[in-house]
Amino acid sequence: MKLRYIYTILLLLINLFSGAQDISLFQQFNGRYDYTAIGNTLNTSENGNSSPCEILTRSSAELQLESNQNIIAAYLYWAGSGNGDFDIQLNGEDISAERIFTDALDDTRVFFAAFSDVTEIITNLGSTIYTISDFDISSIISPYCPTGTNFGGWALTVVYEDSNLPLNQLNIYDGLQSVPESLSITLDNLNVLDNDNAKIGFIAWEGDRALAVNEQLTINGNLIGNPPLNPVSNAFNGTNSFTGAIDLFNMDIDVYNIQDNIAIGDTTASISLTSGQDFVMINNVITVLNSQLPDATIAVEEITLTCDSREITLNYTTNNANSTGVLPQNTPIAFYADNLLVGQSATSTDIPIGGFENGTISLFIPENISDDFTISVIVDDDGNGNGIITETNENNNFTFAGVSLLIVPEVVTLPNLLSCNLGFETGEFNLLDAVTNLQEFENQNFQFFENLEDLGTNTNSINDIDSYNNLTQLQTIYIRLEQEFCYEIFKFNLEIENCPPIIPEGFSPNNDSKNDWFNIQGLYSIFTLHELKIFNRYGTLIFEGDDNKPWLGLSNRGINHGERVPVGTYYYVLNLNDYDYQPIVGWVYVNY
Repeated sequence: MKLRYIYTILLLLINLFSGAQDISLFQQFNGRYDYTAIGNTLNTSENGNSSPCEILTRSSAELQLESNQNIIAAYLYWAGSGNGDFDIQLNGEDISAERIFTDALDDTRVFFAAFSDVTEIITNLGSTIYTISDFDISSIISPYCPTGTNFGGWALTVVYEDSNLPLNQLNIYDGLQSVPESLSITLDNLNVLDNDNAKIGFIAWEGDRALAVNEQLTINGNLIGNPPLNPVSNAFNGTNSFTGAIDLFNMDIDVYNIQDNIAIGDTTASISLTSGQDFVMINNVITVLNSQLPDATIAVEEITLTCDSREITLNYTTNNANSTGVLPQNTPIAFYADNLLVGQSATSTDIPIGGFENGTISLFIPENISDDFTISVIVDDDGNGNGIITETNENNNFTFAGVSLLIVPEVVTLPNLLSCNLGFETGEFNLLDAVTNLQEFENQNFQFFENLEDLGTNTNSINDIDSYNNLTQLQTIYIRLEQEFCYEIFKFNLEIENCPPIIPEGFSPNNDSKNDWFNIQGLYSIFTLHELKIFNRYGTLIFEGDDNKPWLGLSNRGINHGERVPVGTYYYVLNLNDYDYQPIVGWVYVNY
């Protein structure tokens, strides 16, 4: 399944750092590519009883490329007896091992190989003589000489592009595996469309020309050779097939034509190496096969989040860069949130070699997914982890990114605002009073809303914030405080209280529309259960009123019922019938 590729890559990374030795795929190149290799030994002669026990610290080889061959990659391998020298020089430039391989023949005879990417150096210098120096293992050679296992050498693999070449798939496999008697290696990630000029090459260490006991190389069960340079019975004989050199003592840089040993449609090849007596180590294997396949990769360009929403918008690019064929229309794309399928898409056009296509998709993240999750995007995935397109590389179809949803934090409650009842449980409020002296609101953008729905959509905000009249007796007001990526929510209640009424000292009921009645401010429609009694100066009750019956200067009690009271001072008793207030008494003057 495609999802497993994520974990496969992680395991490969772990293996690299833990000294994995098995020959496995290191790099793949798809296009009009081929390669060449040079190198040289540090041994002064073939190992044997009469050979001197000495080793050089430097040697040279010449790289020759055609003018139309452009360097794409250059990898330096070096190896020898002992625990290793991992800091050397290439044409005077310091080189340090980026990867290290080890092997052993027994408890006392150990060997090493090292790798460094020297593409920049080789690209800058081009065709010239290359010298490895400061490669010094002379101090540890002596114990290896009696058994003929003392060696040191280097090899440079150069991948180049040539517009005259067919579309090839070039695979570089490396590691360090020994051939004590027989070694089998299965090469995968192949796709053979045409086997013309198909070839396989390798770098091997510690082979001896004089030891040719059952030294054979077979491909898919077929014995191969390259006589006279590489006889079928002596594969490890100190030669370089590219240059024709025959004096690479105790190392081999060989390449073989295998077009009759591999079939169209093959996706794997089985290599078998045997050596009946000689101890040989394989450091890299390279195949060059004609191939016309796409290579789908995908990249997340941008993830757009909406505040307080589980919907995300994802912009992505589907690439067909490292390919030798068109990526077809309707190649499926699957989107996973923490391994749960949350969306699917497909390419809308045929993507040419080296081309790309941009796409956008909106995804809803289910509630059972954490607010912080990993979004994985996998091209050539039908939503069940299955691919439908054969590719040059099936292990690079995915990308992933961490996502944190913009979830609004819990609502913060502020103290209530209090206003006097202006009647019918209505008051007037300055809503800004709720945030006065709160530092988080200083010089910030915020708005007031009557409900959370309007706040969420940022519509119907309250305009009259400095003179707002509440809608209910205990109304909740919400504040939306804008932040850089989202917003915060605050709330407070509007509370009404019955404030003490303001009683005038007098009035003039002469029907001139000015002060014509006993207008007690903050009483009517507020203290709706109040009772008002008016007495004359003799203590006689002359008027009784309530919320529906204000005093207009007329009597409604006694013998002068319905008549205007004479000018004078009258005594009132105002019972508000409110638990917070005692009856209010006082004098009021009536004048005409």
